[in-house]
Amino acid sequence: MERPSKFSAEVKERAVRLVLAQQEAHDSQWAAIKSIAGKMGCTAETLRKWVRQRERDDGKRSGLTTDERLRLRELERENRELRRANDILRKASAFFAQAELDRRPR
Repeated sequence: MERPSKFSAEVKERAVRLVLAQQEAHDSQWAAIKSIAGKMGCTAETLRKWVRQRERDDGKRSGLTTDERLRLRELERENRELRRANDILRKASAFFAQAELDRRPR
């Protein structure tokens, strides 16, 4: 389960936009991230992750996009539920099969 963020989506979006707009004014993207992170009240590593995810979403970097991550999470959850249901059905089938074998013939 994902932990709720203390930063709203608007704050994240604004911080990422600032990094992308200001990275030319700094020596490197990391310098821009460190500078802006201090002003936004988050760690540089947190902001770096937001920037990297935005780059993936925009197709500038390889990896799963946000939508693909959500879809994968949903499929994994569904897969767990189906495995649980199959396990329950398998156990119920074995229970009733054994009950049928233990029953006295008439």
